Amino acid sequence: QVQLAQSGGGSVEAGGSLKLSCAASAYVACVAWFRQAPGTERERVGHIYRSNGIASYTGSVRGRFTITLDNANNTGYLQMSSLKPEDAGVYYCAAAADLRECNLRQYTFWGLGTQVSVSA
Repeated sequence: QVQLAQSGGGSVEAGGSLKLSCAASAYVACVAWFRQAPGTERERVGHIYRSNGIASYTGSVRGRFTITLDNANNTGYLQMSSLKPEDAGVYYCAAAADLRECNLRQYTFWGLGTQVSVSA
């Protein structure tokens, strides 16, 4: 069982930046980031493959958020810039140890979430 330990988050003003971390206790083939605002469904922010470092993003964050994965430390990062109030919510990282699960966007392991607040 892989455990994901999240860190980072907090409160910033609009236009500011935050960086979230997601440390996996063992090998993962991919890492994804999700967010959920009160009263809304969980939304996938983006996803990165360990094998090639290629990341994909949902349209609302593309160009502002960057996902990376440090393979040596099994740690994923979500760098958020030009934050907007609508980016606020609880951010979760998720991961899969199997490439097939990654391709299907089926994540076996989940972090506990961290709060991001953005004031106007």
